[in-house]
Amino acid sequence: MRFNKITSAEDFQLINSFDEVKRRLLEEKKYSDRLDKPLAYWALPNDRRLPLAFLGRTIGDLLATPFEELSATPGIGQKKISSLVTLLNRATKEDAGFEPSQAAAREVPAEDNFSTKSPLDADGNFDPSLVSEVLWLRWRETVRRHNLGNERLGRLAPTLTDLPTVIWNTPLEFYMGHSLAEIRRLKTHGEKRVRVVLEVFYRVHETLDLAQGQPHLSIMLRPKMVPVLESWSLDRLVSETPISRSDVMDRLTRPLLQQIMTDAGQTVYDLAAGRLGIESAPQSVRMQARNLGVTRARIYQLLEDCQKIMAVRWPEGRALLDTLCKKIEEKPGEAEAFQLLTATRDLFYASKTEEDDATADEIEAAGV
Repeated sequence: MRFNKITSAEDFQLINSFDEVKRRLLEEKKYSDRLDKPLAYWALPNDRRLPLAFLGRTIGDLLATPFEELSATPGIGQKKISSLVTLLNRATKEDAGFEPSQAAAREVPAEDNFSTKSPLDADGNFDPSLVSEVLWLRWRETVRRHNLGNERLGRLAPTLTDLPTVIWNTPLEFYMGHSLAEIRRLKTHGEKRVRVVLEVFYRVHETLDLAQGQPHLSIMLRPKMVPVLESWSLDRLVSETPISRSDVMDRLTRPLLQQIMTDAGQTVYDLAAGRLGIESAPQSVRMQARNLGVTRARIYQLLEDCQKIMAVRWPEGRALLDTLCKKIEEKPGEAEAFQLLTATRDLFYASKTEEDDATADEIEAAGV
């Protein structure tokens, strides 16, 4: 289809829509910062009938091209021109901070609304298909502004169950230099991995977006359990009040186990809880292996997940718990607390010697 001649009411409406969005983008100063950005910045992965011939061209270049010339581009018909107008409208709905403009939201039909605030589906789940380049740019800027590039993905992820172990310790800055399209082309970065990476950035942005930086203050992002556990540990280190087993159980052991449930699931949680004797007497690895019908080596392997999780979630915990164990080691009346405290520390922060001992036990049991 060519627009050298208007042949229908739809043609007339489309030309008027293009002229209107062109006028707004060129005349209103708040949109000047995006004229040098390619049209692709406002395209979503689930968009259909995208005008591929235009995606690499900047907004300014497209607006400087006569409408008749755009419509005469090979492979560009009415539907592709309609998609072009939709993408241009999306650009007008983002101010300098990439927030939706209220005025634009009122002027654009509801079915064309493009949310730059929350890429969540109707059920509240993160949907990577709703993420555009401009959203990604905004999330990266939030991470950069708060100097979080050195933070690790595993430290800030909502859960580690969907995050591949090989990128738990990958710093956010690894992805900050890439566009969304480039990340999707990275080796080993399939749909699942891209989704969890994007969600980490999104959650960080949502937490910090409204935080205004102050020269005398800084913001530290940590798993929710960490400040609570550190506060309790430091308080017990300076207090002379005896520590009870129930205090260790409720303020340390159970919160750590809850994090294991979040990050590793029910099976590892049950094994860890059984080893620590949460609901009954502590279970031996031999007993757990027999109950699950697996080898003891497999049980050790599953329990090792607890150490891997804490190494990324709360690596500072090892030193705190070591110090606390030393403080109450020989105090009368605190034997039960010490026993649970050391068992908890050893499960979540096993030393190299303890790991070697476990391996030696397996070799001996195998008769090697």
